[in-house]
Amino acid sequence: MGGSRQRRRGDTRQRIQDVAIELFAEQGYEKTSLREIAERLDVTKAALYYHFKTKEDILISLFEDMTRPMDELIEWGKGQPHSLDTKQELLRRYSQALNDATPVFRFMQENQATVRELSIGESFKHRMVKMLDIIREPAAPLTDQVRCVSALFTMHAGMFALKDIEGDPEDKRQAVLEVAIELVTRAHSGPHES
Repeated sequence: MGGSRQRRRGDTRQRIQDVAIELFAEQGYEKTSLREIAERLDVTKAALYYHFKTKEDILISLFEDMTRPMDELIEWGKGQPHSLDTKQELLRRYSQALNDATPVFRFMQENQATVRELSIGESFKHRMVKMLDIIREPAAPLTDQVRCVSALFTMHAGMFALKDIEGDPEDKRQAVLEVAIELVTRAHSGPHES
């Protein structure tokens, strides 16, 4: 019975997060109140408070849930050989993590001032630097280091730039991933002749 109660609590927490990110996207973070979140969920504010005291708590929980796979990916990458296969696999796994957390990444992109204000942005930037350290060679020519930075930003930008373009979401994700892998592969190959 305790497991069932815990599952229901977890489901409620997830429902609160889902509704909150939906309202944040519709109205903006600043214009969304806990009362509106509770009304959309059809629960009392007290029930909402049981899980989250503030909407900032909800946002931070969303960010923590989103970054957990990133942290696991960084730890995995740090334990692997600094090879092209590792770099390509890191990008594949990161592509899937981005896909799984699309609403939160979209929120972060569209609400950068709020993200900075809550220091979520700084934490995310720190993670991006760690991922970059895995896919780039520190002694590589500057153009190859730019390719590695561009590979990560291509994955982020592609997620937003392609959202309004006709096509299957998985095809778009694969196209973005292919370009990111090409950039890292070229950077890993070393100096190129013009």
